[in-house]
Amino acid sequence: MSGCGCFPVTLDRSRKSSFKSKSSITSGSSKVLTGDAEKEIKNKESSVVVCFGEMLIDFVPTVSGVSLAEAEAFKKAAGGAPANVAVGISRLGGSSAFIGKVGDDEFGRMLASILEQNNVDNSGMRFDPNARTALAFITLTHDGEREFLFFRNPSADMLLTETELDADLIKKAGVFHYGSISLIEEPCRSAHFAAMEIAKSSGCLLSYDPNLRLPLWPSAESARDSIMSIWDKSDIIKISKEEISFLTEGDDPYDDTVVREKLFHPNLKLLLVSEGTEGCRYYTKEFNGHVAGVKVEAVDTTGAGDGFVAGVLSILASDLNLYKDEEQLREALLFANACGALTVTERGAIPALPTKEAVLQILEKVTACEAI
Repeated sequence: MSGCGCFPVTLDRSRKSSFKSKSSITSGSSKVLTGDAEKEIKNKESSVVVCFGEMLIDFVPTVSGVSLAEAEAFKKAAGGAPANVAVGISRLGGSSAFIGKVGDDEFGRMLASILEQNNVDNSGMRFDPNARTALAFITLTHDGEREFLFFRNPSADMLLTETELDADLIKKAGVFHYGSISLIEEPCRSAHFAAMEIAKSSGCLLSYDPNLRLPLWPSAESARDSIMSIWDKSDIIKISKEEISFLTEGDDPYDDTVVREKLFHPNLKLLLVSEGTEGCRYYTKEFNGHVAGVKVEAVDTTGAGDGFVAGVLSILASDLNLYKDEEQLREALLFANACGALTVTERGAIPALPTKEAVLQILEKVTACEAI
């Protein structure tokens, strides 16, 4: 990188992607659907991504590399993986909505306002006068391990009921995105199942990021069972290499055979494995491969995976058959890798989610460095 003005952005030259230009990334046109594809998604014209699940307040230490006990001050930031993805999509120029429940308190109203300020449709939010908005304290210690401390016993997000779902909003979606935290407790668990049924019956693509947070579950076994209980209902799944090890009970997360035989179900259209600075892997029925990561100076890794998912879904929503074209998919995944990378350059998740312009600028630097 000597002599390159792009520092500290680098590209893993040993695994170059097929990214060529930003024209294919920024295009909003959708391909005409025919045959089986038309039956599967019922000619969905909507490019809206509806995100379902938790939204909460993250407290992140103002100094990096300390434990929660050592931290002297915290920065308040909106968080919650599904909400992060919704904001990320909007920041990238897409259309998104959020469905979930918060407390009828100052934090809950603040979160609803943040969604509105970021052009996310928050009409599906509900406010509980009898429960508080969830809080989470998060830090990255000096040895690189993340620590979580949650306050939700129960928090409002756990109390969303099926009758509170905005079915009409779900039916408008081209993609319906969710995690696994909403599966931990009733009544939200039943509401989650019902929302998936509405989305599936209306022709949405179902997108799943388990986003494993073991401290929230009664046991590792209950987490594994619940996460896998909806596995075969999803069309798009994003997991981390750590989650592969957890879900397969210790198998090699880098083994393609493990991924294919244990995690790629017959109805799955696209499985993505995020690998942080190393990029990501992708698997479809026809092909699989790896797309290089975009490396930056990390400040806070909170929300990096959500930034990546937002990048993928922002493009997928405009072309629901993206997963069938490997070249276009690889370009979209490099874009998503850049989204995740930029998210770690600031503290907090939602405050750090990038705009499309910022992502395209960093990708131009990456391709410029490749040419040197």
